[in-house]
Amino acid sequence: MLTVDFSRFPLAPGDRVLDLGCGAGRHAFECYRRGAQVVALDRNGEEIREVAKWFAAMKEAGEAPAGATATAMEGDALALPFPDDSFDVVIISEVMEHIPDDKGVLAEMVRVLRPGGRIAVTVPRYGPEKVCWTLSDAYHEVEGGHIRIYRADELLAKMREAGLRPYGTHHAHALHSPYWWLKCAFGVDNDKALPVRAYHKLLVWDIMKKPLATRLAERALNPVIGKSFVAYATKPHIPARGQA
Repeated sequence: MLTVDFSRFPLAPGDRVLDLGCGAGRHAFECYRRGAQVVALDRNGEEIREVAKWFAAMKEAGEAPAGATATAMEGDALALPFPDDSFDVVIISEVMEHIPDDKGVLAEMVRVLRPGGRIAVTVPRYGPEKVCWTLSDAYHEVEGGHIRIYRADELLAKMREAGLRPYGTHHAHALHSPYWWLKCAFGVDNDKALPVRAYHKLLVWDIMKKPLATRLAERALNPVIGKSFVAYATKPHIPARGQA
C-alpha cells in the first residue's frame, strides 16, 4: 500500500533515492522496481534486516531492472551519513509526526538532496488523526508514538522554511480512517473486536483485489477523510555567486 503517488512524483531509472524512516520498506521496494538506486534507512535494526532480506529476494526473483541497486541500513534521521547533494529523491512517509526535532530532520533531508531534486513528505491528516487522539490516549501516548498532529499549512510552512518549494498535495487512504477509529474505540490492542476484525478483512480484500468499486469510493472520500496528507516539493537551484 503506497502513500506516495508516483504519477505525481515521477521517478526515473537510475535516480538516487533515500527512503528515510523506511519502516517495512514499501516505498523503497517500489522505487527499486522502478529501476532506482535506493537507500532504505531506519533506526530500527530489526526492520532494516527484514528490508535487506526482501531486497535480496527481489533481486533473485528478477523484480528489479538492470542497473537498479538497493541498500538497507540503520541510521539517524538527524545525522544522515551522506555527503551534501547525495540524492535525486527523498521520501519520508509517516515519520515526522514521531520526531521531536522535525525541523532538524527537514534540514538534513534538504542537505542531502541535490538542487533540483524532489522530496515527498507524508503525515497523518489533521482531522482523522484528531478523531483517533480523542477516542484513545493509548493510540498516541506510547513510546515512539505520535507526538504532534500537523495541519497542512503548518507542514507546508516548515517545508518552505527549510528551503523547499512545494508543488503539489493530496490526501490518501480514506478507507483506512474508519479502521483506526474502530481500533481506537474498541482498544488499540484489541484486534478481536468483531467490528475491527470485519473491517480489517475488508481492507485486506481491497489491497489484494483492488476492485473498481472501492477504488472509486476511496478516490471520492480521500478529500474528505483521507488518513494521510501528502506534500511534494523541489529543492531550488541556488544561483551562482554574482548571478541574479
